[in-house]
Amino acid sequence: MPKTRPTIRDVAVRAGLSHQTVSRVINNSERVLPETRAIVDAAIAELGYRPNAIARSMARGRSLTLACLSPNLTDYTFASIIEGAETEARQHGYFLLSSSVPSEDSFAALIEQLVPHRRVDGLLIINPYSDGRYRLTPENFPIVYIGDRPRTEAVASVGLDDEAAAREATNHLLSLGYRQIASISGPLVEACSQNRCKGYVSALRAAGLEPDPALQLEGDWSASSGHQALLRWQQAGCRPTAVFAQNDRMALGVMRAARELNLEVPEQLAVIGIDDMPLASYFDPPLTTMRQDMFGIGREAVLLLIETIEQPQLARRHPRLPAELIVRQSTVVAVPERG
Repeated sequence: MPKTRPTIRDVAVRAGLSHQTVSRVINNSERVLPETRAIVDAAIAELGYRPNAIARSMARGRSLTLACLSPNLTDYTFASIIEGAETEARQHGYFLLSSSVPSEDSFAALIEQLVPHRRVDGLLIINPYSDGRYRLTPENFPIVYIGDRPRTEAVASVGLDDEAAAREATNHLLSLGYRQIASISGPLVEACSQNRCKGYVSALRAAGLEPDPALQLEGDWSASSGHQALLRWQQAGCRPTAVFAQNDRMALGVMRAARELNLEVPEQLAVIGIDDMPLASYFDPPLTTMRQDMFGIGREAVLLLIETIEQPQLARRHPRLPAELIVRQSTVVAVPERG
């Protein structure tokens, strides 16, 4: 005979309490004493009881579903964030619906389908400033921004500490003796790109160097924009000796252009990126980069959203996760003073 799953009444018997009391504990009622909650939690753990998601949804008047809206579902960083978010959502009894919304129109249409009919309890919005979608987010609805801070403290957000990551990346190049350090940013409409530019500039100035506008170009996160940036510097006669690319794909484009120009990396051109995408260690040479915990950002986003849903009286939080410097062969060779 297959083993039956324990029920709420089994938990009540094990705890020596009524099933109504157990139900209040499961649904996080404020009418439960801490010691009673501890007894029920222990009984749940002993029996391996898992609450029925549909029953909980009906009891709470909620869908127990969250939606994550992303510019696309194929980008490595977005996909990693969504994976972390889904993992954490399941831990708390929520389902996660992920959808690609590449334009403002598609974003607005999906919001109209999800929010007025309460098909979801809250929204995770990745890169809200990639276009005007931030203006289309509903008011008085649980929302968490991923990647950028909101323009109102009424919305929670989480992301990388972009300014600190860029500062550490630039300091790494400075520590090797490089002085002609160029920067390739992401689209400057995005706050993360602006903050990474701030970190780059502040590191140079702290080292007594004034940033050269000619060595600062805007990219679009693609490898081709990194490739074109180095070629532009070469054609203009102001080729740098080191490049800080604001993501790994642009860094890869820089290294491809360096090979076409017969430049040795890192002996003639040091390169550092941000992300630590899965293939970064297989680049030729392997890429030095700032590793950001995309999976962790996704998990933190869900925790913030559940907090917003279940404890709306709390002030909204805006945590920023640190990056980790991963040193590989694209910068490992120390260079003499250059200026």
